[in-house]
Amino acid sequence: MELGLLIDIVIIFALSTTVNFLFTKIKVPTIIGYLLTGVVAGPYALGLINEAHSIELMAEIGVVLLMFTIGLEFSINHLFKIRKVVFVGGFMQLLLTAGITMLVARVYQIDWPGALFVGFLTALSSTAVVLKLMQERSEITSNYGRTVVGILIFQDVILIPLLLFTPMLGGESSNQSNELLLLLGKTAVLVGLVFVGNRWLMPRLLQMVAHTRNQELFMMSIFVICLSVALLTAEMGISLAFGAFLAGLMISDSEYSHSAFGHLIPFKDTFTSFFFVSIGMLLNLAFVVENPFLVFGTVVLVLVLKTIIAGGTAFVLGHTFRGTVMVGLALSQVGEFSFILAQTGMRYQIIPDDYYQLFLAVAIISMSVTPLLMMGSRRLADQLLRLPLPQALVDGLFPLPQIELPAHSNHAVFIGKDSRAVNLSFMAKYVNMPYISIIFDPVTVKKLQERGETVIYGDAVNMPILEKAHVDSAEVVVISVGNLVIAMSIIEKIRQLNPHVHIIVRTKHVFDVEELYKNGANEVIPEEFETAIDLFEKVMNKRLVPRREINRLIAKIRDDHYGIFRDESENSNQLFKELPNLEIMALKVRKGSEVIGKTIKDIQFRKQYDVTLIAVLRDEQLIEHPEAKQCLQENDIVYIMGRSEQIASIFDLFGKDERS
Repeated sequence: MELGLLIDIVIIFALSTTVNFLFTKIKVPTIIGYLLTGVVAGPYALGLINEAHSIELMAEIGVVLLMFTIGLEFSINHLFKIRKVVFVGGFMQLLLTAGITMLVARVYQIDWPGALFVGFLTALSSTAVVLKLMQERSEITSNYGRTVVGILIFQDVILIPLLLFTPMLGGESSNQSNELLLLLGKTAVLVGLVFVGNRWLMPRLLQMVAHTRNQELFMMSIFVICLSVALLTAEMGISLAFGAFLAGLMISDSEYSHSAFGHLIPFKDTFTSFFFVSIGMLLNLAFVVENPFLVFGTVVLVLVLKTIIAGGTAFVLGHTFRGTVMVGLALSQVGEFSFILAQTGMRYQIIPDDYYQLFLAVAIISMSVTPLLMMGSRRLADQLLRLPLPQALVDGLFPLPQIELPAHSNHAVFIGKDSRAVNLSFMAKYVNMPYISIIFDPVTVKKLQERGETVIYGDAVNMPILEKAHVDSAEVVVISVGNLVIAMSIIEKIRQLNPHVHIIVRTKHVFDVEELYKNGANEVIPEEFETAIDLFEKVMNKRLVPRREINRLIAKIRDDHYGIFRDESENSNQLFKELPNLEIMALKVRKGSEVIGKTIKDIQFRKQYDVTLIAVLRDEQLIEHPEAKQCLQENDIVYIMGRSEQIASIFDLFGKDERS
């Protein structure tokens, strides 16, 4: 039995590794790889897994750890900051999706409790898939990204009440009002336990454990807290997942929550993979093959329905048409937490097995196509904007007041979606440089306009926005949007308006540099390697390398388009070849030395001997970067940098036995 389970684990890991290696190459989230691994290895395909029950047990541990980490990450303060999006947007999206889906489910001959349950299943979207894709595209902090994240947070939180409500839909109690009161009582007790644990119990307990400085003890304590609270809720007739979430909440405000999260991540990722594999194993491929029109028709119906509802919610929250389309497509899939809810529903037989198979197929397929939908969302929005749409639909319900900008020329245009464009605006204003900023964030734009800044709201991909910023007469344009495709599109439009303007682009990755240069950028600044250069500059400063040498090396790196970081620079070895030959030597000014009483300017170390005087030690006081008028005195220790043969050539200047 044990050997059989080990074989199953090896098969799952081997298949998952292979599938996810391929998926990583094409930038598809690993969750989809785990689901497909389960489909392939499951009893309805190759039948490679024998100990399915044991795999399900490990999957249950994965769910517990997943919910525990969600509790750890739950921040009341962050929730309060985006409360409008979370509570208004999240509630509206859930209510409309569940309600309309419930009516559609009745067409599939599902009874009312089952139809409502299907509505809840459909309303949840994939936090893991969507956030990973948005993170890779640097869109989490964008205007539409914040709305998507806010709605996903609400869905994650509402899962807990849905798990508690599910047994009632199954008709487990003949007196549901009493059952509801009992459930509310249990929940109140647990909330009280969380409050006490969060405020007093957990901080003291974790502090005691942390003071032992024993990492193994700390990790085991976290596991005990997580599993014991989960078991307590299970004994009370509430799900393990809910208990794990509460355990995470108890620790979330502790100063040790981040450490706990870091310790659990490897275990959570491993066991959660079993959960997604086990879900994939449940899908009967024969059902999909026998009912292709039903399955794929339902997939299309769900994607369209959720896109319209989520997009409509975004529109009500004030998004433009483009943002509406992007939010809708980002939330159009069925999510991973729907699997947890569905398993609870199956235990109470709320929906028949055939409809459960239909749900699994729709969820897995909709999650699998999400990367394609999100990648094409902006392009689709651009195509739809070519249609004769009402201006109110294009601009959104709460368009910003349009300010009239006077004609500008030889000015700077800053384009961005985050604080970088704002900071550039402030710096330009500080030095009295004429500028116009284009920022794709209505909240930021409104605040800046109230301060009298020359900033306009809009997407710089649109030619009218660039025209309004007078790009045709600008001297320089700075683009900081964090997305290669968008940046290239903006460059193309700018070049149509002004072929001679100097374009500077910030990019996140160095492999985008050449593409942006080819597309028309004059300068490209890769964020990751500019940071590396800054750090290395500090290292060279610490080693007392002269400023002129540092500037020369950095200039070479930039002139070579950062090729040394990509092993593409022909001069990469030559670039730093000179540095190892540089030496720093301490020379003592001996009695009778010809430099005594002379200034550094008089001696002309750099011009005459090609060496650099970088410091003087006098009476145990170090004079760094001495001025040219500084006179040298007997017994001074002079620090000289240069090549060894050049330093040797000045020994005679310092008298006999000159090396200290």
